[in-house]
Amino acid sequence: MKYVDGFVIAVPADKKEAYRARAAEFIPFFKEFGAIRIVECWAEDLPDGNVTDFRAAVKAEEHEEVVFRWIEYPSKAVRDSANHKLMTDPRIRGLGGEKSFDGKRMLYGGFVTILDE
Repeated sequence: MKYVDGFVIAVPADKKEAYRARAAEFIPFFKEFGAIRIVECWAEDLPDGNVTDFRAAVKAEEHEEVVFRWIEYPSKAVRDSANHKLMTDPRIRGLGGEKSFDGKRMLYGGFVTILDE
């Protein structure tokens, strides 16, 4: 059964291209380690919620935009293996560039696919 990792983060609007370029550097690793699809989405239409919303969830500041990313794997076991490899592969430590978001405000979770049309 397919497994999806989902992420929501706040990125400074003026770092959009830097974020996109850095995310693109990781695609070959995700694919090598078993990901079958990687999608990065830049917010365009985020309505304010009555209780919560995407911006509030990541405490996005005035100068930040929200990014929604998901990575699809063939199974949770493949995802777990990929995450381990991503954390231990020395090639990844060698990637340059500055971090373009505050990881402390990132929402992250793994999801079992229950409908895929």
